[in-house]
Amino acid sequence: MDTTQSGASMGPDVLFILMGAILVFAMHGGFAFLEAGTVRYKNQVNALVKIIVDFSVSTVAYFFIGYSVAYGVDFLTGAQVLTGAVQADGYKFAASGYDLVKFFFLLTFAAAIPAIISGGVAERMKFWPQVLASGIVVALVYPVFEGMAWGTRFGFQDWLQASFGYRFNDFAGSVVVHAVGGWIGLGAVLTLGVRTGRYTSAGKPVGIAPSNIPYLALGSWMLCIGWFGFNVMSAQTLAAVNGLVALNSLMAMVGGIISALLVGRNDPGFVHNGALAGLVAVCAGSNVFHPIGALATGAIAGTIFVVVFQLCHNRWKIDDVLGVWPLHGLCGLWGGIACGIFGTEAMGGIGGVGFMSQLVGSLAGAAFAGIAGFVVYGIMKAVIGIRLDEEDEFNGADLSIHHISANPESDISGGR
Repeated sequence: MDTTQSGASMGPDVLFILMGAILVFAMHGGFAFLEAGTVRYKNQVNALVKIIVDFSVSTVAYFFIGYSVAYGVDFLTGAQVLTGAVQADGYKFAASGYDLVKFFFLLTFAAAIPAIISGGVAERMKFWPQVLASGIVVALVYPVFEGMAWGTRFGFQDWLQASFGYRFNDFAGSVVVHAVGGWIGLGAVLTLGVRTGRYTSAGKPVGIAPSNIPYLALGSWMLCIGWFGFNVMSAQTLAAVNGLVALNSLMAMVGGIISALLVGRNDPGFVHNGALAGLVAVCAGSNVFHPIGALATGAIAGTIFVVVFQLCHNRWKIDDVLGVWPLHGLCGLWGGIACGIFGTEAMGGIGGVGFMSQLVGSLAGAAFAGIAGFVVYGIMKAVIGIRLDEEDEFNGADLSIHHISANPESDISGGR
């Protein structure tokens, strides 16, 4: 951003990116209701509390550490400098506080990582270890790859350019946000282990139905609506905004819904998560896809989610409660790779992307995050413990951790 621009000329961009930040912030309510509707009744309160607390901890971690790790920028100077009203040695902030709302916008992306992980480890993880893990991930793990893909860290983008002729294009975070969150989540889920009673002694899965389909649907709708801020406003300035991103996001979303409807045999959980699968996958190439390419990308993502979710729970015994690894980890990985297919001119896209750069960049993000997930949660498991004891898990996280259920009046009166 040109720091010489006046406050008057910067004002529209400040408002633009602020609106994007608010839309993505609202998505965290979507994460909360999606989890609350999917987990059992006795864990709904915990789902809601986790998301809002994780967002708060993520804000502090990203403000003091994470943003600097990613971009080499800190906010430890006077407020006049932060708003761009005056300049100081080592600090160059844009006028009207543009860089401050940019931080807010990027924070909402960073805080999505713990929100993603939360759905995978639901119903059996201790509260405070999860809060601690959220702070570590947002301060020290996520910003490393963020800085590699969206910044200049470690010369990663320059190396891809020199090796394959193209930089890694991840316009709105299929890999940087979703694949990273999903693969960290896989490490957390496997380290934590399956829920008590999830499988019989013979290894057969025991079905656990969602507690509230309307909550689940509400969470999906909130996420879908906010996603247009997530994707479109990743342009970060009015001059750079492009309606193609909006249409591509829409087409990928409906592609995911339709394929999940068909492959998932009308299951409402698959249908509403299919929308999210399509949106996860389109993030990377939403600025370069043709709308038909976006539709295909979303449709494939919806199929990936349904098929792999069922394999995880029924065959592989990966107890990923909300399916965050197939939804974010694999669909995000697919989205990064798909950008190198459907974003090319040969496939009707705008071009400027290459398959090998997309493949290597996507796999690098997934590998980095997967290893980090096992390291962070493995160390915490060994040092402080991360799992509720069997009695607390049986009673539910609501009563065991928060000492109140989702509907206390009904409980007291015997209505439940």
